[in-house]
Amino acid sequence: MKLTESREKFINAWGTLGTSWGINRTMAQVHALLLISADALTTEEIMEELNISRGNTNMNVRTLIDWGLVQKELRAGERKEYFVAEKDIYKVFKQIAKERRKRELEPIFKVLDEVKKVDGDKRDKNIKAFVDTIEQIERFTTKADRTLETLIKADENWLMGSFMKLMK
Repeated sequence: MKLTESREKFINAWGTLGTSWGINRTMAQVHALLLISADALTTEEIMEELNISRGNTNMNVRTLIDWGLVQKELRAGERKEYFVAEKDIYKVFKQIAKERRKRELEPIFKVLDEVKKVDGDKRDKNIKAFVDTIEQIERFTTKADRTLETLIKADENWLMGSFMKLMK
């Protein structure tokens, strides 16, 4: 398979995978392109490579910067902005985990804390069933949050060693 075909296949696959991470396909494709590029790319180069609009490119690059997956690179004497992705996949994984935690788990904790304070007689079967379910969800999300926090704080050797033990 030629490099051009391999790059295109990877970019499309990463785009599909990105939707599982809670990001849009184009954002994941922009990330994939920057991830596999040897050099930092300009907005125009990203637009041309992925055949997307300037607005779409700018919006997705800014979001990737917000997620901490892409950095802006300025070059002396040039007005163009260049963008480069974090190449260390372990750091990429940790950053995605942090963002997902912030965007998915933290908001649900606030909601669960509010809704479990339901008014009424706790012996009422409807209230009891509701509160019991909310508490189960809270226990599960707390465990998920702790696991994610452990993964985020773990060093690469521990994580890979633990992963390999699971795979055996």
